[in-house]
Amino acid sequence: MITTENKENRVNITVFSEFTLADFKEFEEAVNYKVRFEGPVNLLFDLREMSGFTVDMALEEIRFARTHSSDFARIAILSDDQWITWSAWLSQIFVDAKVRVFDDADDAEAWLSGIESPVV
Repeated sequence: MITTENKENRVNITVFSEFTLADFKEFEEAVNYKVRFEGPVNLLFDLREMSGFTVDMALEEIRFARTHSSDFARIAILSDDQWITWSAWLSQIFVDAKVRVFDDADDAEAWLSGIESPVV
């Protein structure tokens, strides 16, 4: 199950439990609408409550990323899972967006708003 929230130039997605193809289609619909009327958007994926994903969803994610490679400006991913971090790094091959993984929601929000936090 997912929740989507449309903000000014951004779509927030929170995934609960397993990320399925039906969930991903819901995400696609929200993003396609924003891109059509507003141009490139920022994404916030909160994957902290995700327990896994289906294979068909993963294949759809690759297809979608290749088709919409220039539709995103920044993609922030909230997760502390190393596999998610690795797959986020790999996804940069398919999109022109800046992609970063965060473990803190405030840091992700600030980065998406264009506020760079100092490196400590």
